[in-house]
Amino acid sequence: MSKKKKLLFRFSIGLNILLVAIVAWGIIKVNFVKEQVLVTEVQNNLVELEGLIANQMDNNWPEPNLVTTELGDVTNGIWLGMTTGKQLGTLSKSDKEILENLYSKLNQYPNDKLYSFVDLTEEDKQNFEDLRKTLREVGLGLNITISANMDSFMSQVEELNEKIESPLN
Repeated sequence: MSKKKKLLFRFSIGLNILLVAIVAWGIIKVNFVKEQVLVTEVQNNLVELEGLIANQMDNNWPEPNLVTTELGDVTNGIWLGMTTGKQLGTLSKSDKEILENLYSKLNQYPNDKLYSFVDLTEEDKQNFEDLRKTLREVGLGLNITISANMDSFMSQVEELNEKIESPLN
């Protein structure tokens, strides 16, 4: 092989290695984005929901719409996570089913509509209190160490799905 061909061959190999590295970096970033959406928009909001329910329970439910508003944030986060995962092509079929199941189970709780708050009955409040207990049981609550690991979070969601009754009462 001539010097020119050897140089061209080495340059080609170097360029291919660079392209593989760029593609790998892009895949890592896409997975990170999907995980961050689910962790910040779902996991953190579930923890906040548990805390809000506890606060309302401790104070005899003075502002129940804080809970229903936060529940809306959780369901919106789940929807955003599913949509983002689908668009990026990074959400597995089982994760999608788990999230869809949680979305439908949480939608059975009273939630606010656009420009109007729902009025909670005593039964609704009891259902939210049961949800709080379930969230704590699966490790999603205030003052509980939470893992930002996607597999850990999905196993918590799967366990949450198993424990939430459907239909409520």
